[in-house]
Amino acid sequence: MNAVRPAAVAGMFYPGDARALAAEVDDLLGGVEQTAPRLGYPKALVVPHAGYIYSGGVAARAYDELAAARGSVRRVVLLGPTHRVAVRGLAVPGAQAFATPLGQVRIDRDAIASVRDLPQVVVSDAAHALEHSLEVQLPFLQKMLGDFALAPFAVGTAGVQEVAQVLERLWGGPETLIVISTDMSHYHAYEQARAIDGATLARIAGFATDIDHEEACGATPLNGLLLFSRQKNLALKLLSACNSGDTAGGKDRVVGYSSFALYEGGEVSLAEAGKVLLSIARGAIEGELEQKRNEKNEAVWLAQAGASFVTLTKSGELRGCIGSLEAARALGEDVAQNALGAAFRDPRFPAVSAAEWPQCRVEVSLLSAPKPIRFADEADLLAQIQAGEDGLIVEADGRRATFLPQVWESIADKRAFLGELLRKAGLPEATRLTRCRISRYRVFKWKE
Repeated sequence: MNAVRPAAVAGMFYPGDARALAAEVDDLLGGVEQTAPRLGYPKALVVPHAGYIYSGGVAARAYDELAAARGSVRRVVLLGPTHRVAVRGLAVPGAQAFATPLGQVRIDRDAIASVRDLPQVVVSDAAHALEHSLEVQLPFLQKMLGDFALAPFAVGTAGVQEVAQVLERLWGGPETLIVISTDMSHYHAYEQARAIDGATLARIAGFATDIDHEEACGATPLNGLLLFSRQKNLALKLLSACNSGDTAGGKDRVVGYSSFALYEGGEVSLAEAGKVLLSIARGAIEGELEQKRNEKNEAVWLAQAGASFVTLTKSGELRGCIGSLEAARALGEDVAQNALGAAFRDPRFPAVSAAEWPQCRVEVSLLSAPKPIRFADEADLLAQIQAGEDGLIVEADGRRATFLPQVWESIADKRAFLGELLRKAGLPEATRLTRCRISRYRVFKWKE
């Protein structure tokens, strides 16, 4: 194989044009109805691998769980079944990178070298050349993670313990994500497939390790993951399940799809997270006022990508508010920088002085990933908005503005809320909402 393994199924399983592919992935992720902010991300995902028109929504539900993983996950260990070339064991490629229309993903040669002494790990460029089960995952991973290295395994005939042994070697820490690619049952009538897949989903939830290839085409890597995950005491969550009869196919011969996320223990509680984030925000401002350096909190979850707003009040009145709408940096850093912005760089207020600082109170909001609202007209939009819960973003004509959900406390009427939001964005209040892109998010908030 060449140094770069070219995309084999672009234009068939997913769009071959970079712009169209990026738009489709964005659309699939935007359609995920998951609104809660994230304080963690999975250790492993189980995802389907059909064409995006068939299983893209189920896959997107899993990849949406990685909202906080960008910048933390640096390596993806990806295992999927071989469909075209028979192989004994787990095949790795000789290529240095895999290409998609969105760019190249470098192969983690160090990771592969660390398992090459295992007899079940073999090199086979042929096994990877036309294999779609791995390739279709890459655009989602590129979108959610940005820069990462890939350790891809095209899995043929192998034992459960052989797969688990490879996973154990490559398990790593929070920098490593495991992805298993598998569809469910194939070519049964719709209701029969639902019954078969329902039973298989229950067995997966019970960490069964004897799932067969009639139940899941990627049973071999799936069984290995379930065995090792059971040993590691991971928590498993079913995210989505359907079949091609629910999406873009007929109901006489369907293929089943499902997605799962598996989590390691030790997640931070909301109460503890609030204490830490408020401390970071207050410490950043006091450090600037007193010209002293604060000790950095080294908690692992603070390194996860996060979007936050920091709001300052004085005697119950707004004194500054600055934030981020998208998770583009570590959560701890994001809160610290937004605290400094709220105190010293909000253009609506003078910088907070040392004399008034003791009278100020801090509020930190953690945002979920914004999701576009799909609406037919203004009445449909107003019906979908959840007053008191939704933070809203309006975008039109190159302008953008947001209101946190807290603003509903002072503007309860939905149309008035949107009117004020348009005004904040510098748009006429009479702007037709059907011309605008409206997105929503939810927040966890903590206040001193």
